[in-house]
Amino acid sequence: MANWLLNEGPKWTLIGCWLAVNIALFIKTYLSYMAEEYIYLRLIVGHGLPFARSSAFLINVNSLLVLLPVCRNLISILRGTSTCCTRVRRQLDRNLTVHKYLAYFICFLSIIHVAAHCYNFERFVQAHHSKDGLIQTLTNLKDGPNPITDPNTDSIRELFKYIAGVTGIVLTISLVLIVTSSTNFIRRSYFEIFWFTHHLFVAYYTAVLLHGIQGVIQSQSNVDAHKPEKCMDKWENGWGTEQCPLPEFIGKPAASWKWVLGPVILYLLERCIRFYRNLQPVTISKVIKHPSRVIELQLKKRGFHSEVGQYVFLHCPSISHLEWHPFTLTSCPEDEDLKIHIRVIGDWTSALAKALGVDSEEQPENLPQLAVDGPFGTASEDVFQYPVVLLVGAGIGITPFASVLKSIWYKFNNKEVTLNLVKVYLYWVSPDTMAFEWFADLLKTLERQMIEKQMPELLEYNIYLTRGWDANQARNIVLNEENVYDVVTNLRHKTHYGRPNWDQIFSAMASTHHANKVGVFFCGPKSLSKTLRQMCNTHSSIQSSGAKFYFNKENF
Repeated sequence: MANWLLNEGPKWTLIGCWLAVNIALFIKTYLSYMAEEYIYLRLIVGHGLPFARSSAFLINVNSLLVLLPVCRNLISILRGTSTCCTRVRRQLDRNLTVHKYLAYFICFLSIIHVAAHCYNFERFVQAHHSKDGLIQTLTNLKDGPNPITDPNTDSIRELFKYIAGVTGIVLTISLVLIVTSSTNFIRRSYFEIFWFTHHLFVAYYTAVLLHGIQGVIQSQSNVDAHKPEKCMDKWENGWGTEQCPLPEFIGKPAASWKWVLGPVILYLLERCIRFYRNLQPVTISKVIKHPSRVIELQLKKRGFHSEVGQYVFLHCPSISHLEWHPFTLTSCPEDEDLKIHIRVIGDWTSALAKALGVDSEEQPENLPQLAVDGPFGTASEDVFQYPVVLLVGAGIGITPFASVLKSIWYKFNNKEVTLNLVKVYLYWVSPDTMAFEWFADLLKTLERQMIEKQMPELLEYNIYLTRGWDANQARNIVLNEENVYDVVTNLRHKTHYGRPNWDQIFSAMASTHHANKVGVFFCGPKSLSKTLRQMCNTHSSIQSSGAKFYFNKENF
Protein backbone atom coordinates (compact mmCIF):
# COMPACT_ATOMS: atom_id res chain seq x y z
CA MET A 1 0.00 0.00 0.00
CA ALA A 2 2.82 2.41 0.90
CA ASN A 3 4.52 1.67 -2.45
CA TRP A 4 1.28 2.46 -4.25
CA LEU A 5 0.91 5.77 -2.40
CA LEU A 6 4.32 6.89 -3.64
CA ASN A 7 2.96 7.37 -7.19
CA GLU A 8 -0.80 7.39 -6.72
CA GLY A 9 -1.12 9.23 -3.40
CA PRO A 10 -1.14 12.82 -4.74
CA LYS A 11 -3.60 11.92 -7.51
CA TRP A 12 -6.12 10.28 -5.21
CA THR A 13 -5.71 13.01 -2.62
CA LEU A 14 -6.74 15.60 -5.22
CA ILE A 15 -9.61 13.40 -6.44
CA GLY A 16 -10.77 12.86 -2.85
CA CYS A 17 -10.71 16.61 -2.15
CA TRP A 18 -12.62 17.33 -5.36
CA LEU A 19 -15.27 14.70 -4.55
CA ALA A 20 -15.59 15.92 -0.97
CA VAL A 21 -16.12 19.51 -2.13
CA ASN A 22 -18.73 18.43 -4.69
CA ILE A 23 -20.62 16.32 -2.15
CA ALA A 24 -20.51 19.12 0.42
CA LEU A 25 -21.78 21.68 -2.10
CA PHE A 26 -24.55 19.33 -3.26
CA ILE A 27 -25.76 18.76 0.31
CA LYS A 28 -25.52 22.45 1.19
CA THR A 29 -27.48 23.50 -1.90
CA TYR A 30 -30.04 20.73 -1.39
CA LEU A 31 -30.69 21.85 2.20
CA SER A 32 -30.93 25.51 1.15
CA TYR A 33 -33.92 24.60 -1.05
CA MET A 34 -35.59 22.89 1.90
CA ALA A 35 -35.90 26.33 3.56
CA GLU A 36 -39.30 27.89 4.29
CA GLU A 37 -39.26 30.26 1.31
CA TYR A 38 -39.52 27.19 -0.94
CA ILE A 39 -42.21 25.32 1.03
CA TYR A 40 -45.05 26.26 -1.33
CA LEU A 41 -43.00 25.51 -4.44
CA ARG A 42 -42.04 22.11 -2.99
CA LEU A 43 -45.72 21.34 -2.38
CA ILE A 44 -46.16 21.46 -6.15
CA VAL A 45 -42.98 19.78 -7.40
CA GLY A 46 -41.75 17.82 -4.39
CA HIS A 47 -38.06 16.92 -4.12
CA GLY A 48 -37.52 17.56 -7.84
CA LEU A 49 -36.72 21.17 -6.91
CA PRO A 50 -33.68 20.59 -4.62
CA PHE A 51 -32.34 17.87 -6.93
CA ALA A 52 -32.57 20.19 -9.94
CA ARG A 53 -30.97 23.14 -8.17
CA SER A 54 -28.19 21.14 -6.46
CA SER A 55 -27.14 19.51 -9.73
CA ALA A 56 -27.32 22.91 -11.47
CA PHE A 57 -24.98 24.43 -8.88
CA LEU A 58 -22.44 21.65 -9.36
CA ILE A 59 -22.69 22.06 -13.14
CA ASN A 60 -21.71 25.71 -12.67
CA VAL A 61 -18.78 24.82 -10.41
CA ASN A 62 -17.43 22.11 -12.72
CA SER A 63 -18.03 24.24 -15.82
CA LEU A 64 -15.63 26.66 -14.14
CA LEU A 65 -13.06 23.93 -13.60
CA VAL A 66 -13.32 22.17 -16.98
CA LEU A 67 -11.85 25.11 -18.89
CA LEU A 68 -8.75 25.49 -16.73
CA PRO A 69 -6.94 22.26 -17.80
CA VAL A 70 -7.14 23.26 -21.49
CA CYS A 71 -5.59 26.68 -20.89
CA ARG A 72 -2.26 25.42 -22.18
CA ASN A 73 -0.31 28.59 -21.44
CA LEU A 74 -1.64 28.65 -17.89
CA ILE A 75 -0.57 25.02 -17.33
CA SER A 76 2.88 25.73 -18.80
CA ILE A 77 3.30 28.81 -16.57
CA LEU A 78 2.23 26.88 -13.47
CA ARG A 79 4.59 24.07 -14.40
CA GLY A 80 7.51 26.40 -14.92
CA THR A 81 6.99 28.58 -11.85
CA SER A 82 5.88 25.88 -9.43
CA THR A 83 8.29 25.46 -6.54
CA CYS A 84 6.46 22.53 -4.97
CA CYS A 85 7.79 18.98 -5.04
CA THR A 86 7.92 16.98 -8.24
CA ARG A 87 5.19 14.57 -7.15
CA VAL A 88 2.68 17.42 -6.79
CA ARG A 89 3.80 19.24 -9.95
CA ARG A 90 3.40 16.00 -11.91
CA GLN A 91 -0.37 16.27 -11.42
CA LEU A 92 -0.34 19.13 -13.93
CA ASP A 93 0.62 16.57 -16.57
CA ARG A 94 -2.78 14.96 -16.09
CA ASN A 95 -4.54 18.09 -17.34
CA LEU A 96 -6.27 16.40 -20.29
CA THR A 97 -7.37 13.47 -18.14
CA VAL A 98 -8.80 15.91 -15.61
CA HIS A 99 -10.55 17.78 -18.43
CA LYS A 100 -12.17 14.55 -19.69
CA TYR A 101 -13.40 13.39 -16.30
CA LEU A 102 -14.78 16.81 -15.45
CA ALA A 103 -16.70 16.70 -18.73
CA TYR A 104 -18.06 13.23 -17.92
CA PHE A 105 -19.12 14.46 -14.49
CA ILE A 106 -20.90 17.46 -16.04
CA CYS A 107 -22.78 15.01 -18.28
CA PHE A 108 -23.80 12.96 -15.24
CA LEU A 109 -25.00 16.09 -13.43
CA SER A 110 -26.85 17.20 -16.56
CA ILE A 111 -28.78 13.92 -16.64
CA ILE A 112 -29.89 14.54 -13.03
CA HIS A 113 -30.74 18.17 -13.79
CA VAL A 114 -32.73 17.41 -16.94
CA ALA A 115 -34.60 14.51 -15.33
CA ALA A 116 -35.48 16.62 -12.27
CA HIS A 117 -36.79 19.52 -14.37
CA CYS A 118 -38.78 17.21 -16.66
CA TYR A 119 -40.39 15.86 -13.50
CA ASN A 120 -40.94 19.43 -12.22
CA PHE A 121 -42.67 20.58 -15.40
CA GLU A 122 -44.94 17.55 -15.37
CA ARG A 123 -45.89 18.40 -11.80
CA PHE A 124 -46.53 22.04 -12.81
CA VAL A 125 -48.97 20.86 -15.49
CA GLN A 126 -50.64 18.32 -13.21
CA ALA A 127 -51.07 20.96 -10.49
CA HIS A 128 -53.87 22.54 -12.56
CA HIS A 129 -55.85 19.32 -12.21
CA SER A 130 -54.89 18.52 -8.63
CA LYS A 131 -57.61 17.65 -6.10
CA ASP A 132 -55.50 19.25 -3.38
CA GLY A 133 -57.11 22.62 -2.65
CA LEU A 134 -53.87 24.24 -1.43
CA ILE A 135 -52.01 23.25 -4.60
CA GLN A 136 -54.93 24.59 -6.69
CA THR A 137 -54.84 27.87 -4.74
CA LEU A 138 -51.09 28.24 -5.23
CA THR A 139 -51.38 27.40 -8.93
CA ASN A 140 -54.13 29.98 -9.50
CA LEU A 141 -52.29 32.77 -7.69
CA LYS A 142 -51.28 35.65 -9.91
CA ASP A 143 -47.45 35.65 -10.11
CA GLY A 144 -47.49 32.50 -8.02
CA PRO A 145 -44.90 29.71 -7.82
CA ASN A 146 -46.32 27.80 -10.81
CA PRO A 147 -44.95 29.35 -14.05
CA ILE A 148 -47.48 27.45 -16.21
CA THR A 149 -50.80 29.29 -16.48
CA ASP A 150 -52.58 27.26 -19.18
CA PRO A 151 -54.36 24.23 -17.70
CA ASN A 152 -54.74 22.57 -21.11
CA THR A 153 -51.09 22.69 -22.16
CA ASP A 154 -48.40 20.01 -21.98
CA SER A 155 -44.90 20.13 -20.54
CA ILE A 156 -43.07 19.86 -23.89
CA ARG A 157 -44.95 22.81 -25.37
CA GLU A 158 -44.28 24.87 -22.25
CA LEU A 159 -40.59 23.97 -22.39
CA PHE A 160 -40.11 26.01 -25.57
CA LYS A 161 -41.76 29.10 -24.05
CA TYR A 162 -38.92 29.69 -21.63
CA ILE A 163 -35.32 30.70 -22.15
CA ALA A 164 -34.35 28.00 -19.66
CA GLY A 165 -35.99 25.34 -21.83
CA VAL A 166 -34.45 26.46 -25.12
CA THR A 167 -30.97 26.97 -23.66
CA GLY A 168 -31.32 23.64 -21.85
CA ILE A 169 -31.84 21.90 -25.19
CA VAL A 170 -28.81 23.74 -26.63
CA LEU A 171 -26.73 22.71 -23.61
CA THR A 172 -27.76 19.07 -23.87
CA ILE A 173 -27.13 18.82 -27.64
CA SER A 174 -23.77 20.57 -27.29
CA LEU A 175 -22.66 18.22 -24.51
CA VAL A 176 -23.75 15.11 -26.41
CA LEU A 177 -21.90 16.15 -29.57
CA ILE A 178 -18.75 17.25 -27.74
CA VAL A 179 -18.47 14.08 -25.66
CA THR A 180 -19.40 11.56 -28.36
CA SER A 181 -16.93 13.09 -30.83
CA SER A 182 -14.10 12.94 -28.27
CA THR A 183 -13.56 9.18 -28.36
CA ASN A 184 -10.07 7.94 -29.21
CA PHE A 185 -11.33 6.46 -32.48
CA ILE A 186 -12.74 9.76 -33.76
CA ARG A 187 -9.79 11.79 -32.49
CA ARG A 188 -7.30 9.56 -34.30
CA SER A 189 -9.27 8.79 -37.47
CA TYR A 190 -11.40 11.93 -37.92
CA PHE A 191 -9.57 14.68 -36.06
CA GLU A 192 -11.42 17.41 -37.95
CA ILE A 193 -14.76 16.19 -36.58
CA PHE A 194 -13.36 16.24 -33.06
CA TRP A 195 -11.86 19.71 -33.58
CA PHE A 196 -15.00 21.32 -35.01
CA THR A 197 -17.51 19.78 -32.59
CA HIS A 198 -15.33 20.74 -29.64
CA HIS A 199 -15.87 24.37 -30.57
CA LEU A 200 -19.50 23.93 -29.61
CA PHE A 201 -18.19 24.97 -26.20
CA VAL A 202 -18.99 28.52 -27.38
CA ALA A 203 -22.68 27.57 -27.66
CA TYR A 204 -22.45 25.69 -24.35
CA TYR A 205 -21.10 28.60 -22.32
CA THR A 206 -23.40 31.10 -24.00
CA ALA A 207 -26.36 28.91 -23.04
CA VAL A 208 -25.02 28.54 -19.48
CA LEU A 209 -24.87 32.32 -19.10
CA LEU A 210 -28.46 32.74 -20.37
CA HIS A 211 -30.02 29.64 -18.81
CA GLY A 212 -31.37 31.12 -15.58
CA ILE A 213 -31.93 34.68 -16.74
CA GLN A 214 -35.74 34.39 -16.81
CA GLY A 215 -36.06 33.36 -13.15
CA VAL A 216 -38.48 30.43 -13.63
CA ILE A 217 -37.77 29.07 -10.14
CA GLN A 218 -39.58 31.36 -7.69
CA SER A 219 -39.13 31.70 -3.95
CA GLN A 220 -41.50 33.33 -1.49
CA SER A 221 -40.33 36.85 -0.74
CA ASN A 222 -42.58 37.70 2.24
CA VAL A 223 -42.00 34.80 4.62
CA ASP A 224 -41.74 37.24 7.54
CA ALA A 225 -45.32 38.42 6.99
CA HIS A 226 -46.74 35.16 5.66
CA LYS A 227 -45.28 32.23 7.56
CA PRO A 228 -45.97 29.14 5.42
CA GLU A 229 -46.01 26.79 8.40
CA LYS A 230 -48.72 28.91 10.10
CA CYS A 231 -50.71 30.01 7.07
CA MET A 232 -50.74 26.95 4.82
CA ASP A 233 -53.67 25.44 6.74
CA LYS A 234 -55.71 28.68 6.54
CA TRP A 235 -56.06 28.82 2.77
CA GLU A 236 -59.69 27.65 2.95
CA ASN A 237 -60.70 30.77 4.87
CA GLY A 238 -58.83 32.84 2.35
CA TRP A 239 -55.48 34.52 2.55
CA GLY A 240 -55.22 38.29 2.61
CA THR A 241 -55.75 38.90 6.29
CA GLU A 242 -53.35 40.74 8.56
CA GLN A 243 -52.16 37.46 10.07
CA CYS A 244 -51.83 35.73 6.68
CA PRO A 245 -51.44 38.15 3.76
CA LEU A 246 -51.19 36.73 0.26
CA PRO A 247 -47.83 35.02 -0.34
CA GLU A 248 -45.60 36.87 -2.78
CA PHE A 249 -43.07 35.22 -5.04
CA ILE A 250 -40.00 36.45 -6.84
CA GLY A 251 -37.81 34.78 -9.46
CA LYS A 252 -34.35 33.68 -8.40
CA PRO A 253 -31.76 35.79 -10.22
CA ALA A 254 -29.31 34.07 -12.58
CA ALA A 255 -26.06 33.11 -10.87
CA SER A 256 -24.26 30.99 -13.48
CA TRP A 257 -22.34 33.96 -14.84
CA LYS A 258 -20.59 34.41 -11.49
CA TRP A 259 -19.00 31.00 -11.89
CA VAL A 260 -18.19 30.80 -15.58
CA LEU A 261 -17.36 34.40 -16.49
CA GLY A 262 -13.88 34.30 -14.94
CA PRO A 263 -12.71 31.10 -16.67
CA VAL A 264 -14.28 32.25 -19.94
CA ILE A 265 -12.32 35.51 -19.77
CA LEU A 266 -9.15 33.55 -18.92
CA TYR A 267 -9.75 31.26 -21.90
CA LEU A 268 -10.36 34.27 -24.17
CA LEU A 269 -6.99 35.67 -23.06
CA GLU A 270 -5.51 32.27 -23.92
CA ARG A 271 -7.01 32.51 -27.41
CA CYS A 272 -5.70 36.07 -27.80
CA ILE A 273 -2.19 34.80 -27.04
CA ARG A 274 -2.65 32.09 -29.66
CA PHE A 275 -3.90 34.69 -32.17
CA TYR A 276 -0.85 36.87 -31.49
CA ARG A 277 1.45 33.90 -32.05
CA ASN A 278 -0.41 33.15 -35.26
CA LEU A 279 0.69 36.56 -36.55
CA GLN A 280 4.36 35.98 -35.73
CA PRO A 281 6.34 34.99 -38.85
CA VAL A 282 7.78 31.48 -39.12
CA THR A 283 10.54 30.70 -41.64
CA ILE A 284 10.97 27.22 -43.08
CA SER A 285 14.74 26.80 -43.19
CA LYS A 286 14.85 23.16 -44.31
CA VAL A 287 12.56 20.26 -45.25
CA ILE A 288 14.08 16.76 -45.02
CA LYS A 289 12.37 13.64 -46.30
CA HIS A 290 13.03 10.56 -44.16
CA PRO A 291 12.08 6.96 -44.94
CA SER A 292 8.71 5.55 -43.85
CA ARG A 293 6.88 8.73 -44.96
CA VAL A 294 8.41 10.88 -42.22
CA ILE A 295 9.29 14.50 -42.94
CA GLU A 296 11.46 16.75 -40.82
CA LEU A 297 10.71 20.47 -40.64
CA GLN A 298 13.39 22.86 -39.47
CA LEU A 299 11.85 26.22 -38.63
CA LYS A 300 12.98 29.60 -37.37
CA LYS A 301 10.80 31.83 -35.20
CA ARG A 302 12.03 34.98 -33.51
CA GLY A 303 12.07 34.80 -29.72
CA PHE A 304 11.15 31.11 -29.64
CA HIS A 305 12.59 29.09 -26.77
CA SER A 306 11.63 25.62 -25.62
CA GLU A 307 12.50 23.06 -22.97
CA VAL A 308 13.09 19.35 -23.51
CA GLY A 309 10.15 17.26 -24.69
CA GLN A 310 7.77 20.16 -25.20
CA TYR A 311 5.25 20.32 -28.02
CA VAL A 312 3.78 22.95 -30.33
CA PHE A 313 0.65 23.38 -32.41
CA LEU A 314 1.26 23.78 -36.13
CA HIS A 315 -1.05 25.72 -38.42
CA CYS A 316 -1.00 25.97 -42.20
CA PRO A 317 -3.58 28.52 -43.48
CA SER A 318 -3.34 27.27 -47.06
CA ILE A 319 -4.68 23.88 -45.89
CA SER A 320 -7.20 25.09 -43.31
CA HIS A 321 -7.77 28.45 -41.65
CA LEU A 322 -9.04 26.81 -38.47
CA GLU A 323 -7.06 23.63 -37.83
CA TRP A 324 -4.10 23.45 -35.44
CA HIS A 325 -2.34 20.12 -34.94
CA PRO A 326 -0.01 19.14 -32.03
CA PHE A 327 3.51 17.90 -32.71
CA THR A 328 6.34 17.09 -30.32
CA LEU A 329 9.53 19.10 -30.77
CA THR A 330 12.48 16.92 -31.67
CA SER A 331 14.87 19.83 -31.25
CA CYS A 332 16.38 20.58 -27.86
CA PRO A 333 16.86 23.98 -26.16
CA GLU A 334 20.47 24.09 -27.36
CA ASP A 335 19.50 23.85 -31.06
CA GLU A 336 19.23 27.02 -33.13
CA ASP A 337 16.19 25.87 -35.12
CA LEU A 338 13.03 24.26 -33.86
CA LYS A 339 12.58 20.84 -35.43
CA ILE A 340 9.50 18.71 -35.91
CA HIS A 341 9.29 15.18 -37.29
CA ILE A 342 5.91 14.52 -38.91
CA ARG A 343 4.65 11.13 -40.03
CA VAL A 344 2.41 11.46 -43.10
CA ILE A 345 -0.62 9.36 -42.16
CA GLY A 346 -3.72 11.58 -42.46
CA ASP A 347 -5.44 14.12 -44.70
CA TRP A 348 -3.85 17.16 -43.06
CA THR A 349 -0.30 15.79 -42.95
CA SER A 350 -0.67 14.55 -46.55
CA ALA A 351 -1.74 18.01 -47.65
CA LEU A 352 1.20 19.54 -45.78
CA ALA A 353 3.66 17.12 -47.41
CA LYS A 354 2.23 18.00 -50.83
CA ALA A 355 2.47 21.74 -50.14
CA LEU A 356 6.11 21.30 -49.08
CA GLY A 357 6.85 19.38 -52.28
CA VAL A 358 8.12 16.34 -50.39
CA ASP A 359 7.29 13.93 -53.20
CA SER A 360 8.45 16.30 -55.96
CA GLU A 361 11.90 16.22 -57.50
CA GLU A 362 12.24 19.98 -57.09
CA GLN A 363 11.30 22.08 -54.09
CA PRO A 364 8.40 24.48 -54.84
CA GLU A 365 9.32 28.14 -55.31
CA ASN A 366 6.84 29.30 -52.67
CA LEU A 367 6.68 27.23 -49.52
CA PRO A 368 3.44 27.43 -47.52
CA GLN A 369 3.08 29.91 -44.69
CA LEU A 370 3.13 28.27 -41.26
CA ALA A 371 2.23 29.42 -37.76
CA VAL A 372 3.48 27.92 -34.50
CA ASP A 373 1.70 28.13 -31.15
CA GLY A 374 3.71 27.14 -28.12
CA PRO A 375 5.81 25.63 -26.77
CA PHE A 376 3.79 23.89 -24.07
CA GLY A 377 5.11 21.93 -21.12
CA THR A 378 5.10 18.17 -20.67
CA ALA A 379 6.33 15.63 -18.16
CA SER A 380 9.70 15.36 -19.93
CA GLU A 381 10.73 18.74 -18.49
CA ASP A 382 11.35 16.96 -15.18
CA VAL A 383 13.91 14.55 -16.64
CA PHE A 384 16.80 16.41 -14.98
CA GLN A 385 15.18 16.13 -11.53
CA TYR A 386 16.24 12.49 -11.20
CA PRO A 387 19.70 10.86 -10.95
CA VAL A 388 18.44 7.90 -13.02
CA VAL A 389 15.84 8.03 -15.77
CA LEU A 390 14.06 5.34 -17.75
CA LEU A 391 12.65 6.54 -21.10
CA VAL A 392 10.07 4.27 -22.71
CA GLY A 393 8.63 5.03 -26.15
CA ALA A 394 6.20 2.87 -28.09
CA GLY A 395 6.35 3.31 -31.87
CA ILE A 396 6.14 6.99 -32.81
CA GLY A 397 5.97 7.67 -29.06
CA ILE A 398 9.75 7.75 -29.09
CA THR A 399 9.59 11.26 -30.60
CA PRO A 400 9.71 13.33 -27.34
CA PHE A 401 12.88 11.55 -26.28
CA ALA A 402 14.84 12.80 -29.30
CA SER A 403 14.84 16.23 -27.67
CA VAL A 404 15.60 14.76 -24.24
CA LEU A 405 18.61 12.71 -25.42
CA LYS A 406 20.14 15.57 -27.37
CA SER A 407 19.75 17.99 -24.47
CA ILE A 408 21.26 15.49 -22.02
CA TRP A 409 24.30 15.09 -24.27
CA TYR A 410 24.72 18.85 -24.73
CA LYS A 411 24.58 19.41 -20.97
CA PHE A 412 27.05 16.61 -20.24
CA ASN A 413 29.52 18.29 -22.58
CA ASN A 414 28.99 21.72 -21.05
CA LYS A 415 31.39 22.08 -18.12
CA GLU A 416 29.44 25.05 -16.78
CA VAL A 417 26.35 22.87 -16.20
CA THR A 418 26.13 20.62 -13.15
CA LEU A 419 23.77 17.70 -13.63
CA ASN A 420 22.07 15.48 -11.10
CA LEU A 421 21.52 12.90 -13.85
CA VAL A 422 24.07 10.07 -14.06
CA LYS A 423 22.36 7.24 -15.98
CA VAL A 424 19.83 7.05 -18.82
CA TYR A 425 17.96 3.93 -19.91
CA LEU A 426 16.04 4.01 -23.18
CA TYR A 427 13.52 1.35 -24.27
CA TRP A 428 11.90 1.63 -27.66
CA VAL A 429 9.11 -0.82 -28.46
CA SER A 430 8.16 -0.68 -32.13
CA PRO A 431 5.91 -2.82 -34.36
CA ASP A 432 7.88 -2.47 -37.62
CA THR A 433 11.46 -2.10 -38.84
CA MET A 434 10.66 0.81 -41.13
CA ALA A 435 9.89 3.08 -38.17
CA PHE A 436 13.50 2.98 -36.95
CA GLU A 437 15.40 5.03 -39.50
CA TRP A 438 15.34 8.69 -38.40
CA PHE A 439 15.61 7.98 -34.68
CA ALA A 440 18.25 5.30 -35.29
CA ASP A 441 20.37 7.98 -36.99
CA LEU A 442 20.21 10.05 -33.79
CA LEU A 443 21.22 7.03 -31.70
CA LYS A 444 24.16 6.35 -34.05
CA THR A 445 25.39 9.90 -33.59
CA LEU A 446 25.07 9.75 -29.81
CA GLU A 447 26.70 6.31 -29.73
CA ARG A 448 29.68 7.55 -31.72
CA GLN A 449 30.08 10.72 -29.64
CA MET A 450 29.87 8.83 -26.32
CA ILE A 451 32.64 6.46 -27.44
CA GLU A 452 34.80 9.41 -28.52
CA LYS A 453 34.26 11.11 -25.15
CA GLN A 454 34.85 7.81 -23.34
CA MET A 455 31.37 7.92 -21.77
CA PRO A 456 29.73 4.79 -23.20
CA GLU A 457 27.96 4.00 -19.91
CA LEU A 458 25.85 7.19 -19.87
CA LEU A 459 23.15 5.83 -22.17
CA GLU A 460 21.92 2.26 -22.29
CA TYR A 461 19.33 1.70 -24.97
CA ASN A 462 17.26 -1.31 -25.96
CA ILE A 463 15.12 -1.63 -29.07
CA TYR A 464 12.34 -4.21 -29.18
CA LEU A 465 10.77 -5.22 -32.48
CA THR A 466 7.32 -6.71 -31.83
CA ARG A 467 6.47 -7.67 -35.42
CA GLY A 468 7.21 -6.71 -39.02
CA TRP A 469 9.69 -9.38 -40.18
CA ASP A 470 9.17 -12.23 -42.63
CA ALA A 471 10.99 -15.55 -43.08
CA ASN A 472 13.76 -14.03 -45.25
CA GLN A 473 14.39 -11.23 -42.78
CA ALA A 474 14.45 -13.70 -39.88
CA ARG A 475 17.03 -15.83 -41.73
CA ASN A 476 19.15 -12.73 -42.39
CA ILE A 477 18.95 -11.73 -38.73
CA VAL A 478 20.16 -15.18 -37.60
CA LEU A 479 23.02 -15.27 -40.14
CA ASN A 480 24.29 -11.86 -39.00
CA GLU A 481 23.91 -12.45 -35.28
CA GLU A 482 27.70 -12.43 -34.71
CA ASN A 483 28.25 -9.10 -36.50
CA VAL A 484 29.37 -6.10 -34.45
CA TYR A 485 26.49 -3.97 -35.71
CA ASP A 486 22.82 -4.89 -35.62
CA VAL A 487 21.41 -5.95 -38.99
CA VAL A 488 18.17 -4.00 -38.51
CA THR A 489 19.35 -0.70 -37.01
CA ASN A 490 23.09 -0.78 -37.77
CA LEU A 491 23.70 0.08 -34.10
CA ARG A 492 26.09 -1.60 -31.68
CA HIS A 493 23.27 -2.72 -29.38
CA LYS A 494 21.36 -5.62 -30.88
CA THR A 495 17.62 -5.45 -31.49
CA HIS A 496 15.44 -7.64 -29.29
CA TYR A 497 12.51 -9.51 -30.82
CA GLY A 498 9.23 -9.67 -28.94
CA ARG A 499 8.12 -7.62 -25.97
CA PRO A 500 10.15 -6.56 -22.93
CA ASN A 501 9.79 -8.41 -19.64
CA TRP A 502 9.09 -5.32 -17.59
CA ASP A 503 9.09 -7.14 -14.27
CA GLN A 504 12.67 -8.34 -14.83
CA ILE A 505 13.76 -4.92 -16.11
CA PHE A 506 12.38 -3.06 -13.08
CA SER A 507 13.73 -5.66 -10.67
CA ALA A 508 17.22 -5.29 -12.15
CA MET A 509 17.04 -1.50 -11.98
CA ALA A 510 15.82 -1.60 -8.38
CA SER A 511 18.81 -3.76 -7.47
CA THR A 512 21.31 -1.62 -9.37
CA HIS A 513 20.03 1.77 -8.25
CA HIS A 514 18.99 1.18 -4.65
CA ALA A 515 18.49 4.33 -2.57
CA ASN A 516 17.92 6.32 -5.79
CA LYS A 517 14.96 8.06 -7.34
CA VAL A 518 14.24 6.75 -10.84
CA GLY A 519 12.14 8.90 -13.14
CA VAL A 520 10.13 6.74 -15.56
CA PHE A 521 8.98 8.71 -18.62
CA PHE A 522 6.57 7.14 -21.08
CA CYS A 523 4.91 8.09 -24.34
CA GLY A 524 2.62 5.55 -25.99
CA PRO A 525 -0.64 3.57 -25.71
CA LYS A 526 -2.77 3.21 -22.58
CA SER A 527 -2.22 -0.53 -22.26
CA LEU A 528 1.54 -0.16 -21.85
CA SER A 529 1.05 2.93 -19.67
CA LYS A 530 -1.01 0.86 -17.26
CA THR A 531 1.70 -1.84 -17.13
CA LEU A 532 4.51 0.63 -16.46
CA ARG A 533 2.52 2.45 -13.79
CA GLN A 534 1.91 -0.89 -12.08
CA MET A 535 5.62 -1.75 -12.31
CA CYS A 536 6.54 1.59 -10.71
CA ASN A 537 4.13 0.95 -7.85
CA THR A 538 5.25 -2.66 -7.39
CA HIS A 539 9.02 -2.10 -7.40
CA SER A 540 9.15 1.16 -5.45
CA SER A 541 10.34 0.90 -1.89
CA ILE A 542 9.40 3.18 0.99
CA GLN A 543 12.67 2.30 2.71
CA SER A 544 15.43 4.87 2.41
CA SER A 545 17.76 2.16 1.08
CA GLY A 546 15.37 1.11 -1.71
CA ALA A 547 14.75 2.46 -5.20
CA LYS A 548 11.75 4.70 -5.84
CA PHE A 549 10.16 4.78 -9.29
CA TYR A 550 8.15 7.86 -10.28
CA PHE A 551 5.87 7.42 -13.28
CA ASN A 552 5.48 10.29 -15.77
CA LYS A 553 3.34 10.09 -18.90
CA GLU A 554 3.34 12.40 -21.89
CA ASN A 555 -0.05 13.98 -22.67
CA PHE A 556 -0.88 16.31 -25.54
